Amino acid sequence: MPTPFDPAVARDRFPALQRTDRGGPLVYFDGAAGSQCPASVADAVRDYLLAHNANRGNVIVTSVETDERMEAAHRALADFLGVSDPGEIAFGQNMTSLTFALSRALGRTWDVGDEVLVTRLDHDANVTPWMLAARDAGAVVRHVDIHPEDCTLDLDSLRSQLTDRTRLVAVGYASNAVGTINPVREICRLARDAGALSFIDAVHYAPHGQLQAQDLGCDFLACSAYKFFGPHVGVLWGRRSQLETLDAYRLRPAPQDLPGRWMTGTQNHEGICGAAAAVEYVASLGEGTTRVERLGAAWRTLREHEVAIGDRLLRGLRDLPAFRLWGISDSSRWDERVPTFSLTHRERTPRELATALAGRGILTWPGNHYALPLTERLGLEPQGTLRISLLHYNTAEEVDRLLEALRTLAD
Repeated sequence: MPTPFDPAVARDRFPALQRTDRGGPLVYFDGAAGSQCPASVADAVRDYLLAHNANRGNVIVTSVETDERMEAAHRALADFLGVSDPGEIAFGQNMTSLTFALSRALGRTWDVGDEVLVTRLDHDANVTPWMLAARDAGAVVRHVDIHPEDCTLDLDSLRSQLTDRTRLVAVGYASNAVGTINPVREICRLARDAGALSFIDAVHYAPHGQLQAQDLGCDFLACSAYKFFGPHVGVLWGRRSQLETLDAYRLRPAPQDLPGRWMTGTQNHEGICGAAAAVEYVASLGEGTTRVERLGAAWRTLREHEVAIGDRLLRGLRDLPAFRLWGISDSSRWDERVPTFSLTHRERTPRELATALAGRGILTWPGNHYALPLTERLGLEPQGTLRISLLHYNTAEEVDRLLEALRTLAD
């Protein structure tokens, strides 16, 4: 049997996790809003800015070093996303900005009456960019519904709306609000069979499991480094056949080849170095000869730990009838969720709950979490939910501390 993951191995590498408040350690259950960073990521950002800072494409030593580091980062993120071509990796300000840029380019290929499918489970960054592009093209937007009882996608709703006019299916890999893992491989197959392209928002899944974009059958996939222990940088993967033929909005002197044609303006070089360091951090938690092997081994180990502490929380929540859990609550269905939980209380608002927990040194997040299509569908606007999101650096002891605080608040 493999040795269970010891979160202390990771926690010692995160300075933020050593922080105390009112004499006790802070508990970070706000990972879905942004993970903490290991020191190695901050060191990579600092090293670039202080020793190699320059623009690209010149013969001077700092420019050459910058080119080398950027190319290494493309290779690192290709490994992280499970693709073989580093040229298919583009960096940008964030996932939202990259999605808007791609939606603008794709929208130029749509005609009046074409159709785009989005879902009511998604973060709005995977909904509004496509709605606006469809509006400009005269295309029709159709919404894939959910099963409200467990916040899973209604695949019959998806199948019934796929037609020969469907041009794009946009879906999230995992819900950032309720933790549902969508059957993205099946969804990509359905889109492909209908002659449509598929776009996967993998922002929330990226810190919880191994990404294999090339094998999923999707055409595009995006994520954000600040969710997987890096700085605020967006990452986009697309099939070369698409990225080379779509009309990217770019400046005239900008590169025409990949990946430069999708990386508008001077990039956040220090952040990209940090993103590569975040990949190396995850890989360092696994064993293997290659970085891909180490990443795979790491994700298997981290997933087991996350399920263990997540189920500890899930079982504890069942003893708190004053709270309602939105989403999958069955402990036998961990293959369908990540340890992100949304709660409401029968009397207190999510913000009141988050404020009370913060006073106890427990960091959570209230609101709609930008998953506005979902909170609207569930009738949870304008308050939203209290979101509790666990990552591999969280511990069973922290879960018990949270449950005890929730018991107090439930009274």
